[in-house]
Amino acid sequence: MNIDIRYQPAYSLAIVGLAAGESIQAEAGAMVSMSTNLEVDTSMKGGMLGALTRSVLGGETLFANTFTSRGGPGEITLAPSLPGDIATLPLTGGTLYVQSGSFLASAPEINLDLKWGGAKTFFGSEGLFLLRASGTGPIILCSYGAIHKVPLDGRRSYICDTGHVVAFTEGLNFDVRRVGNWKSTLLSGEGLVCEFRGAGDLFLQTRSTQAFLSWLIPRIPGRSGGGGSAAGGILGNILRGD
Repeated sequence: MNIDIRYQPAYSLAIVGLAAGESIQAEAGAMVSMSTNLEVDTSMKGGMLGALTRSVLGGETLFANTFTSRGGPGEITLAPSLPGDIATLPLTGGTLYVQSGSFLASAPEINLDLKWGGAKTFFGSEGLFLLRASGTGPIILCSYGAIHKVPLDGRRSYICDTGHVVAFTEGLNFDVRRVGNWKSTLLSGEGLVCEFRGAGDLFLQTRSTQAFLSWLIPRIPGRSGGGGSAAGGILGNILRGD
């Protein structure tokens, strides 16, 4: 599998070359274009999906499309829904924790698990969850804005807004909390933050979808009359992937 990332960092595109019989699993809707000899299979993998559904069980559903090149080499191009960056990280038997909206694609040998204990608690009410990726092979991440890597050596802790987290490696432990007390949280406009400790790499996105929605929705014309509120709700659901 050959992965070429172009047009970074604002409107990145992943160009993936596949050998005959080779496959890649990608988030539903990530495909931009592909060769005619690629076969597509849509599935709900047990480890990846955990038999959870958003509408029925109040959880999350993550559909995976598996693209396989048949009868010769093939090519597929992938892109996220929001403008931003794409990065490829190699997994060699370790574990990477990925914000659900930042998963774009991976080798089929990568197991994506959302059934682990911290999957739903990390992001609070932001509608996101953590995937635990493990195995051997490349994983392709995406972001809203550029991707900023923060190496941590274990000698200091590091705080970031949960809405800016893309991924982090094993070896990092975290605590989720609010900024100060409830009064300072309301006045500062900050929500949940995460304090990381340990040694590993933290990957952040330079923009936050929630912050963008908080800025945009009050500015939608007609909101005070009710129409804007409905439009804002629909727009918010679209941008969050609901």
